[in-house]
Amino acid sequence: MNQGINVVGLYVDDQDAALKFYVDKLGFSVHTDVRNGAYRWLTVQHPEQSSFQLGLFLPGPPVHDEATAQTLRAMVAKGAMPPLVLAVADCRASYERLKGLGVEFTQEPVDRYGSVDAGFRDPAGNGWKMIQAPKQS
Repeated sequence: MNQGINVVGLYVDDQDAALKFYVDKLGFSVHTDVRNGAYRWLTVQHPEQSSFQLGLFLPGPPVHDEATAQTLRAMVAKGAMPPLVLAVADCRASYERLKGLGVEFTQEPVDRYGSVDAGFRDPAGNGWKMIQAPKQS
């Protein structure tokens, strides 16, 4: 029986920098941080979503050869990967708070279809949309 998605992974170029960003700036907490030789399984968790983890993974062995890993790192750095979405109660307030923490925004908050959204990037280049849901009438 299917139990649902547990971990979604992001490719990052520096797991320590990614960890600092997701914990210190976005407020996630470390779920798992274990090593097997050079390989590191690192996941973080949003404080309000205990059943879901975000994996912060380096492209490379045992999954990729070096040429593939280089291609993936370059694609992430260019912002070519699909964005993730962070739901927030107040997009403008979250924008101001995160901008004050040094988060690199690619789009200021914009009203769109009854909601408000903004865009930002993590240190590796992964894109995020931060979306405030439309107000219910």
